[in-house]
Amino acid sequence: MLRRRFIKGSAIVGAAATVPHWLRAASGMWGEGGERKVAQVLECQRTMVQNVPVLRGFAGDHTDLVSPFVMLDEFGPLQIDPGTLGMDIKAHPHAGVAPTTYLLSGSGRHTDSLDNDLIYREGQFMVFSSGRGAVHEEVSSMEIRRDGGVVHGFQIWLNLPAAQKFSTPLTTLRDKTDFPIVETDDYRIKVVMGEAFGAASPTELHSPAFYHHVQLKAGARLDLPVDPRHNAFLHMIDGKLEVEGQRELAKQQLALYHRGGDVLRFYSGSGAEFLVLGGQPLDEPVVSYGPFVMNNRAQIQRCIADYQAGRMGEL
Repeated sequence: MLRRRFIKGSAIVGAAATVPHWLRAASGMWGEGGERKVAQVLECQRTMVQNVPVLRGFAGDHTDLVSPFVMLDEFGPLQIDPGTLGMDIKAHPHAGVAPTTYLLSGSGRHTDSLDNDLIYREGQFMVFSSGRGAVHEEVSSMEIRRDGGVVHGFQIWLNLPAAQKFSTPLTTLRDKTDFPIVETDDYRIKVVMGEAFGAASPTELHSPAFYHHVQLKAGARLDLPVDPRHNAFLHMIDGKLEVEGQRELAKQQLALYHRGGDVLRFYSGSGAEFLVLGGQPLDEPVVSYGPFVMNNRAQIQRCIADYQAGRMGEL
């Protein structure tokens, strides 16, 4: 691959569409003090990351409401037939950002210029903290290319704070058994990052953030405490969900919240599966060029020069 060719399919480009009206739900909740207010509901937009179709929730926009996150992609469910190539996202660089990968089903293979060659599977969570710059490749594992299967998951980018933009790159992969589960008769929460109801994830963070995989049963309600100073948003995976103001969300929609309240309230008449994410806003400039996410244009130029000179390494 020519070093001057940047992978725009995996870049921060494109924006989600704002839903033009609120959908009203048959209410299963009631108003109470401290509840977060919904700022916007977004529709995911279909796009391609090289040969992989994805649903893009946001990419470099809505920063004030989603920081410290900067991009959300849901890929799949993608049927991979036996003997076919499957996912083939070829080698490309990153700097200043930490792409995270979380699989609901299937498997993939990650290789990078840090000498990692990793197979990741359903329920596992990988963080590629690119820092000053590194190269990686994401393809289907040999087993799923041979046997076939369904791949479904998320790549969600965490922005790195200014003080860590040029830190040493690091890749970590955690097994699904590493994450605490909060479970009641009404819901199941997998704490991928951060903390919920006293259960803390072991995932190391660059700044305060949370990432929860929630399954809410039919006729159930969940009141999720949040820091009123932090951002919060949710992405629907399946089902229907009632949120603040009797707004009803369905799959492929996101709700972005205003800051200020200390609880997110959810209700589902038929059951729902969704991600809830957020954290402390970085309140720093965001300047992006393809896979590089920095604080100013001079830093972007430095990243381009480092990549072209081979200083981000080789696979």
